[in-house]
Amino acid sequence: MPAPRRVSNPPNPWSSSHVEWLDAPPVVALEVYEEDAKTILATNDSPDVGFDWSVNPYRGCQHACAYCYARPTHQYLGFGAGTDFDSRIVVKRNAPQLLRRELAHRRWERGRETIAFSGVTDCYQPLEASYELTRRCLEVCHDFSHPIAIITKSALIRRDVELLGRMSLRGGSHVSLSIPFARDEDGRRIEPLASAPSTRFETIRQLSDAGITTAVGIAPLIPGLNDGDVAEILERARGAGASYAFMVLLRLPAEVRPVFEERLREVFPGRAEKVLHALREMREGRLNRSEFGARMRGEGPRWEAVQQLFEVQCRRLGLEHRHYDPSPKAQPAAPAPRQMTLFPR
Repeated sequence: MPAPRRVSNPPNPWSSSHVEWLDAPPVVALEVYEEDAKTILATNDSPDVGFDWSVNPYRGCQHACAYCYARPTHQYLGFGAGTDFDSRIVVKRNAPQLLRRELAHRRWERGRETIAFSGVTDCYQPLEASYELTRRCLEVCHDFSHPIAIITKSALIRRDVELLGRMSLRGGSHVSLSIPFARDEDGRRIEPLASAPSTRFETIRQLSDAGITTAVGIAPLIPGLNDGDVAEILERARGAGASYAFMVLLRLPAEVRPVFEERLREVFPGRAEKVLHALREMREGRLNRSEFGARMRGEGPRWEAVQQLFEVQCRRLGLEHRHYDPSPKAQPAAPAPRQMTLFPR
């Protein structure tokens, strides 16, 4: 596949009537690369997550979350997993056209199985304000009556509330807001360009008021840093209209570890060693585990205490809860009409 082409003058989000820039601008210069992807529907074979198919219109993510498990994927493009991941963003400019073609093809035999958005990087990161690839992909799914699930940290999703509301009545739409921190100042230190936690709670409210099923994800749970926020996050999310919740333990695969450690020591110098020690307690002496079934949860008394707190609070608040699963299983239904073929199979 040809290398992504750098764009000298990417679309200007400030000229869009849909822009909702709520927080501080990026601190590093943005480089945008466009590519014509060959496929857009990605398969997932992990038993740890609740979806088999996903759409990711962007590579890299401007939110610059220090803990992002997707950072190593940027190295496949010849970029770095650190600031390159935050500032050198690849745009799959033909994503909506590809999605329409793939859903219409006879090889797509999954009927109305849920398609997840943001399985890797956030589909509502700031560039979406100008490219609108996520919105156009959602419109394709709506045309096919396909149920979708979205997980995001961005208030930009408010732009599409009306569309998602219509989708919830037809094929089904479900939105999870990832909110690891209760306080804006803590969130800003670790996930500097994502929408502030208070803004995300308000986003849950607006989506819920529009009839869209919403969830809150404490993702990631960082022991020694945000485990004390669990009860407050669940309480505020439920008050905003969320109907269920999930929790994921911090993952530090490959090059994510040095990026996270550097940020942690810079912004929480007095708590860094406590956090790393607590994570090792939950990972049987390691900072990361890559085995299926162990990647997103912990072991031992400390993890069990947090997990019990999470479950007790969910039951008290009436929040459905489970291990990481950003979408409820879609009910079986007849597939939407699709392209016919000239020849028998």
